[in-house]
Amino acid sequence: MSVRTLEPTLSTAPTNVESTASDVTADLKLALRRLAKAVVVITVRHEGQRFAMAATAVDALSMEPPSLLACVNRSASIYRAMTEASHFAINILAREHENLSHHCGGLSKGEERFAMGAWEDDGAAPVLADAQAAIICRADARFDYGTHSIFVGIAEQVRTHGIVNPLVYVDGRYTGSVLD
Repeated sequence: MSVRTLEPTLSTAPTNVESTASDVTADLKLALRRLAKAVVVITVRHEGQRFAMAATAVDALSMEPPSLLACVNRSASIYRAMTEASHFAINILAREHENLSHHCGGLSKGEERFAMGAWEDDGAAPVLADAQAAIICRADARFDYGTHSIFVGIAEQVRTHGIVNPLVYVDGRYTGSVLD
């Protein structure tokens, strides 16, 4: 996996006397509460251990090659495993997986995060059997930026399950969206 550090190119100096970096950060956090995102659990297997983390900072990157990106805070318990593993999985959660999201979001630690849900593991990365979709990716690149790393994965296997009814996180709470 290639690694590159990206440096911010925009000045952090205020554009006017009334605006400060902390004001912009607070305003951005407030604005992003309005950005509804599907909830996923990123999983990885490394040195015989399974790791899981609930996340919303995941998105499609390209269809040529078929790829995704996942943003992970470098202080997250999954981070080291993500930097060294050859594969990771993006498990898109269904509305009924809210409790699992809580557990993988910090309520539980380590292997305890896998106590809830039916997990399958073919050796590449753990996959939630009844996830809305599970995408197993080969780790391809990592870009470090600020407090996070952006991991690029090439999709190698895709599974879908059930009707489209994703778990969505917006305005600090969970909701769902059933499509007709």
